[in-house]
Amino acid sequence: MSASTFPLSQERSNLSIRCRAYVELTKPRIASLVLVTVVVSGLIASWGQPNPWLLLHAVIGTACVAASGSAFNHWLERHTDSLMPRTAGRPLPAGLLSSRQVVRFATATVVAGSLYLGLFVHWQAATWGFVTWLLYVGAYTPLKVVTAWNTTVGAVAGTLPVVIGWTAVGADFDLRLGGLLAVVFLWQFPHFMAIAWLYRNEYRQAGLKMTTVVDSSGKHATTQAVSAALALIPVSFLPASYSVPSALPYLLAALILGTGQLICALLFFCRRDETSARWLLRASLIYLPTLLILMLSIPLL
Repeated sequence: MSASTFPLSQERSNLSIRCRAYVELTKPRIASLVLVTVVVSGLIASWGQPNPWLLLHAVIGTACVAASGSAFNHWLERHTDSLMPRTAGRPLPAGLLSSRQVVRFATATVVAGSLYLGLFVHWQAATWGFVTWLLYVGAYTPLKVVTAWNTTVGAVAGTLPVVIGWTAVGADFDLRLGGLLAVVFLWQFPHFMAIAWLYRNEYRQAGLKMTTVVDSSGKHATTQAVSAALALIPVSFLPASYSVPSALPYLLAALILGTGQLICALLFFCRRDETSARWLLRASLIYLPTLLILMLSIPLL
């Protein structure tokens, strides 16, 4: 290899690193769950017969708005991220991107996503998308250094993609929507409380007011996890309220899933250790995607 090829190779390597850094800004795993929620919500709202192009446009627009929210979250938390081993390797603390680059990317994607939803879906979906972004960026993220109530605010923001998908297909609000909203909202408490317990020392070091930091005994966190897991069992039946006889397989599966997650939450409540927290975290990661997929069978039975 000649010496002249080294600058080109280095340039390609730097470009690859920057591209990966921009992808990391969007928090792909969280974004994937948000987009699955939008799709499932749209399918349920339209009784399994949506306009596929309309739903695709809703996914594209929501993906842009979600990417912006995650990028602004990275920017707002760049200092606290640098204090935690779990997040010190993120693009800003690691110096892979500058603050200016992140802010430009985040601004461009929220504007593009909101306009895309308004022009290719409709402005009601765009409004809900922007409200979701505003709660996540303007309320949840700043509140993490102020109060443990940040989790509740974040849960509201995490629930609103359901409304984006629902309004994208032009459906009326009904009991199925209420059930779906309640499921996504409540699910976040077992999920986040398990994470908050696992990383409580890092959160404390960074000055984040998570429930497990404010109450180091874990009593409040584990109580919230159990309460939400218990409430999820009857709430998960609501999306099937219009077709109970034909939805019996779904109801049985929802009961099994909910019971499994509740058992893990109770174990977390009793033991309050990393092993039980990891079991609950795994259970929550199985619970929601599986339940959302099962919900798709309800209007088709």
